[in-house]
Amino acid sequence: MSVAQRPRKPTEDTPKTTVELSIVMPCLNEVETVATCIRKAQEAIARHGLAAEIIIADNGSTDGSRMVAQELGARVVDVTRRGYGSALIGGIEAARGSFVIMGDADDSYDFTAIGPLVDKLRQGFDLVMGNRFDGGIEAGAMVWSHRWVGNPVLTYIGRVFFHTPVGDMHCGLRGFRKDAYERLRLRATGMEFASEMVIKASLQGMKIAEVPVTLRPDGRSRPPHLRTWRDGWRHLRFMLLFSPRWLFLYPGIALFAVGLVTGLWLETGPKRIGPFGFDIHTLLLAGFCCLIGYQLIVFAVFTKVFAMRMGFHPPNPSYAAMFRYVQLETGLVLGLLMFLFGVVGTIVAVLSWGAVGFGALDPRLTMREIIPAAVLLTLGVQTIFASFFLSILGIDSETESV
Repeated sequence: MSVAQRPRKPTEDTPKTTVELSIVMPCLNEVETVATCIRKAQEAIARHGLAAEIIIADNGSTDGSRMVAQELGARVVDVTRRGYGSALIGGIEAARGSFVIMGDADDSYDFTAIGPLVDKLRQGFDLVMGNRFDGGIEAGAMVWSHRWVGNPVLTYIGRVFFHTPVGDMHCGLRGFRKDAYERLRLRATGMEFASEMVIKASLQGMKIAEVPVTLRPDGRSRPPHLRTWRDGWRHLRFMLLFSPRWLFLYPGIALFAVGLVTGLWLETGPKRIGPFGFDIHTLLLAGFCCLIGYQLIVFAVFTKVFAMRMGFHPPNPSYAAMFRYVQLETGLVLGLLMFLFGVVGTIVAVLSWGAVGFGALDPRLTMREIIPAAVLLTLGVQTIFASFFLSILGIDSETESV
């Protein structure tokens, strides 16, 4: 996932006027529709008596979109780095208003209907999402795969992974407080920018509201910039990368538990369930399950700590307590104990081999000694070095607690 570079603050000779609302529209060759969107936004501004500005975040248009926007009085901000998220970051950073409303410049959203979003922002909400499923989706406005599969599935994943309190996670028409946006530190350059905003707002406990909006067929004669599979995967990938619990922790716990239970079950001898027999081959697989599961759990801890250090996730009291009570020495002792048990198991296996003159052995007996010993040796080494790495990640916390 690429990271958008934040543009430098524009230098202007004229003093800034008091602006309550900035309406930001990302634009890439939208000459057919950008004028309609600007006029609708101007109509809403006049109707509600808003102190507002209209910003066109131009992402490299070559069809005259810039000129049309300037002629209609909109402020054009050049964003050189390509991408939906890049354009919005550039436009929002240049916004002067304390409130920002963003919406696509393809005339699929009605900018004359932004009043409810502004009202919610004035009531103190940090983020106000449009909901197309509540407001209505006109015929031809959204392909069936997006309407019935893509959006509902990704929105459901967002609610499960991050407890996002919205029913339409990817609506392009939304409003937010500029100061709240700055706390989010959004970085996604592509379409996943929409997911990142809602996810981070939910993780930070911001006040989020929804209002019904209507989605209409866009007014362009060319295909949309959105690519179903590519952008859908980018949204899903971002959610997985942003949720170490679901990507690493839960699968790791499940694998480790299955491996541990199965291994203990087979340690006493072969077992049968109906026509199926389970012996040392299954025991070996159980050992690998324990190792893989443990590694995933360690990855989950690493990822979570790193995300908090970088500001991607808000501070978690549980992890703060972990660094306070479970320090490097604790992990070293635990790892050393597991390693020593593994050494003892290996010695027992060697003694068993010596008891028969170091000749041929029955693998169904010796593998029940070797497999647990090898697993414990590996887990001990992993724990020792994971403790060192985790201590590096949490070195600031350890220093503060001294």
